[in-house]
Amino acid sequence: MPIWKTLLLRLIALAQRYPGTIAVFGFISGIVSFVTVDRHEAFARVIAIVMLVSWAWLMIEQALRKRIAQRFGWTIPVPVLRYVTQMIHQEGLFFVLPFLYTATTWNSGQALFTGLLGTAALIALVDPLYFKWLSTRRWLFLTFHTFTLFAVLLTALPLILRVPTGDSYKLALGVAVLLSFPTLSELLSVEARWRKWAAVGLMAALGSAGWLARPWVPPATLWLTEVAISTELDRSKMEAGHRVQSIRPEQLHARGLYAYTAINAPLGLREHIYHVWIHNGREVDRIALDIRGGRKEGYRAWTHKQNFPADPRGRWQVKVITDAGQMIGTLRFRVENDAPDAQVQPPEPARPAPGADPTHADESAADEPAATPGAGAALPAKRPGPQPEAPAPSPGP
Repeated sequence: MPIWKTLLLRLIALAQRYPGTIAVFGFISGIVSFVTVDRHEAFARVIAIVMLVSWAWLMIEQALRKRIAQRFGWTIPVPVLRYVTQMIHQEGLFFVLPFLYTATTWNSGQALFTGLLGTAALIALVDPLYFKWLSTRRWLFLTFHTFTLFAVLLTALPLILRVPTGDSYKLALGVAVLLSFPTLSELLSVEARWRKWAAVGLMAALGSAGWLARPWVPPATLWLTEVAISTELDRSKMEAGHRVQSIRPEQLHARGLYAYTAINAPLGLREHIYHVWIHNGREVDRIALDIRGGRKEGYRAWTHKQNFPADPRGRWQVKVITDAGQMIGTLRFRVENDAPDAQVQPPEPARPAPGADPTHADESAADEPAATPGAGAALPAKRPGPQPEAPAPSPGP
């Protein structure tokens, strides 16, 4: 008998004799992933590759089991397969949790998605819940499997393939919707000839709901490392000045405001994001920025808003979102008549953008996006009329 077959039979016998052994191994491997993945991005890529390969195994396990039975005359016990599946779920859920926990804006609907993911991880760790409640209900087990795969793809695609976050969400959602077909087919109690079309209709509804819910799903590999609302910015050092939480209307009109953000992103990833300025719940401006990942402290970018309404009093937000609509984070400030004086320095003399007409450089009231050229320059939004001044080249991170 071949050595590999002997070892496999011994492993199966061990699993049958001590059924908790594989579960304990899965639990330990999951905890190791949780502790180390946030500290070593290279290790995270390895885990992500292993996860994607393991999902291929889950897709073919039934067919492979039958093939082995036909070829070798013996079958792999179903409990062993379920223990392997449990380990994959544990590994996957504990792999994505550190990323999504860090990327979650906790005072938003994203807390619900991350909370569901944490609950799923707990179910994968507790044997009575996983084996007696989850795996015995096939439709629920497939739903659990699809949800876990969706979360893994959200994290793995930007890390491994450098797929932008917006495209990663579309791909992950598409795969999840396709995998939902068996579950939906089992849940439908209609005639067989209509069941397929009814399942397709439910899949379309599920896909639409998933797309509308994207603001509630954290962008797994993007998070803010530093934020500031300020009336000034040191462009040579790419550092925000005194932070403000409230400001008077006259100061706002005189100086405008900078929204400064540093965004962590994986090395080599390019993202198209927006600073969305919101006044009392109504969007008043959306400014595009192109960022590039790899800087440990985060890719620094800012927008300078000058054209405020005549009456700017009230609550303001600057939401940082991806081009797919996922929220990276939110900056907040208020405009009030009785706000304390903002600490400001004399304004810097304006420098015209290369090729721009210097006579118009100080006349524009447009917003001006910028980023650290040393870490990858952000592209300013194209606007008609006179262009604002360009930021001075930064020496880099």
